Amino acid sequence: MYRSHTCGELRLADINKEVSLAGWVQTVRKFGSITFVDLRDRYGITQLLFSESLNATLDANPLGRNLCCR
Repeated sequence: MYRSHTCGELRLADINKEVSLAGWVQTVRKFGSITFVDLRDRYGITQLLFSESLNATLDANPLGRNLCCR
């Protein structure tokens, strides 16, 4: 399977579980040391939060249209 959950399917019960999502980047918002990414698929939206330690990686490798996250 390519993903374990669809976007919009995650709930509080999924905290601390490893999940795989697939979709496209709808919006990227940078606020200083953190970055928010809205990942969308045909079922909904999941908001991803990238901390300061990953911002340099995001700047070096910008997110494309298709994204798969673990």
